[in-house]
Amino acid sequence: MAELSTLARPYAKAAFDYAHENSVIGEWEDFLLIASSVVSDSAFEHMLDNPAITAQQKAKALVSIYDEQVTSTEATALKSLLFSAQGHNRGGQANDPLPAASTQIQNFVHQLAEQERLSLLPQVYEQFRLYRAEALKQIDAYVTSAYPLQEAQRNLLKLRLEKNFNASVILHEDVDPSLIAGATIKIGDKLIDDSVRGKLKQLKTQLTA
Repeated sequence: MAELSTLARPYAKAAFDYAHENSVIGEWEDFLLIASSVVSDSAFEHMLDNPAITAQQKAKALVSIYDEQVTSTEATALKSLLFSAQGHNRGGQANDPLPAASTQIQNFVHQLAEQERLSLLPQVYEQFRLYRAEALKQIDAYVTSAYPLQEAQRNLLKLRLEKNFNASVILHEDVDPSLIAGATIKIGDKLIDDSVRGKLKQLKTQLTA
């Protein structure tokens, strides 16, 4: 995995530099998220491994799938991924049509295809997000709560985290009823466990020590 991240880094850097300079970070992030899902599909992986299919054909296939999904006026599976991806800040609904891949994105895909690097798109996406977080001083906070957060709770939590970390915080929310009550928050390698389950586990450890 580390080797794949290393290979993906220069492509992610080039993509992010362009997107940042031209204020199209969201557009590129949308594409990379969907493209990552497509190239991870077993059928598409099989096509990538087929030497009878040219690099140009592979690139066109990926762009076509993206365009077909996002420009639809229906809530397609991959477009819904954009709206359901936790922390993906956007307005509108999943059935709203989105722009097709720009010429610059298409050129990027063709370059990856020519260098047989389309399979690296999941790693490119992750590296792209890291560059975005660094440039925009954003951090990802993964919040798992026993019950869905209310709007007031969400806003208060976001405000406190931004104050503590001096950065813009993107919340990624999940629900786990087994926590009983409370929540856990993971930021980087730091885990804050304020759940009842966590406190009970800690108490049990203390009692058996």
